[in-house]
Amino acid sequence: MFTRLRNRFLLVNLATISVLMLIAFAAIYTITYRNVQNDISMELHRILDTQKKNPHDVRQPNAAAPGGLPGSGQPSSDGSLTGQPGVGRPGVGSGLPPERSVSFVLLTSPAGELTVRSQLSLDASVYREAQQTAEAAKRESGRAVLDGSPWAYLVQQTAEGELIAFTNISTQRKFLLSLIYTFAAVAAVMLVVLYFVSRYFANRSIRPVREAFDKQRQFIADASHELKTPLAVINTNSDVLLAHADDTIASQAKWLQYIKSETTRMAKLTNDLLYLTEMDDVRPRVLFSRFNLSEAVETALLPMEAVIYERELALEYEIEPGLTVFGSGEQITQVAMILLDNAVKYANPRGRIALSLHKQHGAAVLAVTNTGEGIAPEHLPRVFDRFYRTDASRSRKQGGYGLGLAIARSIVEQHKGRIAVKSVPGESTTFSVQLPLA
Repeated sequence: MFTRLRNRFLLVNLATISVLMLIAFAAIYTITYRNVQNDISMELHRILDTQKKNPHDVRQPNAAAPGGLPGSGQPSSDGSLTGQPGVGRPGVGSGLPPERSVSFVLLTSPAGELTVRSQLSLDASVYREAQQTAEAAKRESGRAVLDGSPWAYLVQQTAEGELIAFTNISTQRKFLLSLIYTFAAVAAVMLVVLYFVSRYFANRSIRPVREAFDKQRQFIADASHELKTPLAVINTNSDVLLAHADDTIASQAKWLQYIKSETTRMAKLTNDLLYLTEMDDVRPRVLFSRFNLSEAVETALLPMEAVIYERELALEYEIEPGLTVFGSGEQITQVAMILLDNAVKYANPRGRIALSLHKQHGAAVLAVTNTGEGIAPEHLPRVFDRFYRTDASRSRKQGGYGLGLAIARSIVEQHKGRIAVKSVPGESTTFSVQLPLA
């Protein structure tokens, strides 16, 4: 169940991130594409503006060019297109292909005559193809493939005729294609990384749910087990009473006493369970106010003194007066009584119990220590769990269910405090509660 839940969480997470990443890449590519198109348009306008200012670089498409290539001619005396960004000057007659990001200009007269203004070693047929492509499109701008290379063109009407500027856009095409490949590679790497990162955090996110589910299941099993024993005792004693229906109540008082005893234990268990449920509610019903913590601890200590002395245990206590905290005095008194009761239950014969309450670093610290067998290190992390007991048989003999410390922890956490335990096996155990001072 939790594996499926984790996989669904992982799938939703990856799908969401993939969509967001795709949107981001699409936005970046769109912006970049528009910028490239704007740059191409600005370059074409600049070429035409320059040509209008320097209209002397004129060559006929059928003129013989050096190196046997028609239409190339010699550069103009003023170098009208020379040195301009995006205009290349390949070696004439070298046999090498023209450089990228190169340009040329065509002038078409009303009579259909073609005048080439260029410094490129291109065949006359290329210029004718360029003219025909621009005229067939009947648009002011567009794209064309000439001699196997992509070009962009811009048409302007002048007094002499149509002036058409062509610029090679192979570099821009390669740049945009490279951008797509880069985005694809980055997306693939990011998805792999995000898969493992998302899986790690998905496992961490599911862990508290799994732990809560396991605790809930364990809680139900423990509660059922604790209720099973008294119910069995009650049922057995009821059968005994029914088997001696003619006997007097006085003669059967022993069985009735067993039933009453187990009923009392069940009532205490259900009350503790209900109390824990109320403590887990995020809307506590108890109204908090300032109260004297020192007096609350003394109130818990007084009724326990008789029990401590009856068990022949030594009692030492030191309570700093006047300590005030914010919360419920009744609940904190209950915490102190739970800790004292726990200390009495697990103290060794003729042992010692020590209680202290003092101020430390802006907080009130209550500590209850008892000598005895102590708690093994492997049990310390779970002593505050519900129904958890290090010695189940001893706890049952003393009427315990393993809920007292769980109740104490819930109360302390509701008061924004901390509860902890330290133990030295075979020597002593100390429970400490730290509460912020009001």
